[in-house]
Amino acid sequence: MALLERVATLVRANLNDLIDKAEEPEKMIKQVILDMQNQLLQVKTQVAIAIADQHLLGKKQKENADKVAEWMRKAELAVDKKEDDLARASLLRVESYRELSENFTQQVADQKAQVENLKTALRQLEQKLAEAEAKADVLIAKQRRARAVGKASDARIASGDGSKAAAFDRMKRKVAHSEALSQAKSEIAADNIEDRLAALEKQDRIEQLLVELKTRRGA
Repeated sequence: MALLERVATLVRANLNDLIDKAEEPEKMIKQVILDMQNQLLQVKTQVAIAIADQHLLGKKQKENADKVAEWMRKAELAVDKKEDDLARASLLRVESYRELSENFTQQVADQKAQVENLKTALRQLEQKLAEAEAKADVLIAKQRRARAVGKASDARIASGDGSKAAAFDRMKRKVAHSEALSQAKSEIAADNIEDRLAALEKQDRIEQLLVELKTRRGA
């Protein structure tokens, strides 16, 4: 997720290093704090969305699990009434809803992990923002003092003051934040042969379930 990559970049940022290398330290620290505040707002929004999605997926999982139980009852009734065709059709529904239920169960688990990742990023970013805000004044004051010393030394050299003052060579580099590309998951569709084999396996499964159901019902 690109958002988490951006947050990680901000969290890893060395504030002292950013200040030392910036052309305009005050603007740099203020921009870093502004970036963190903006990202914090986005993460909070994503946490809320992710939690809502998790609840929705959980609801879908329960709905399909309920359908499994409902169609199993219908299959049992059909067996009791000696209606094998209806029993098979009902068991086919049972298997379909079971697959959906299991799929949603996995999605719920994946979504829970995503929610935890976002919550962790949120906590880390909040801590880093608090650190940046606390250090901002101190770091800026330190940088101003360093610049003042450098200017005083330059002034002494320019005025011909004979003392051996060290010349300050300052590297000016801009700090850029790179955004990582989110990895996409591709789904590979099964070919026609696999579909036919899967259908045969499901048909065998239905027949097996029918036999087991008849055995349980004494039919």
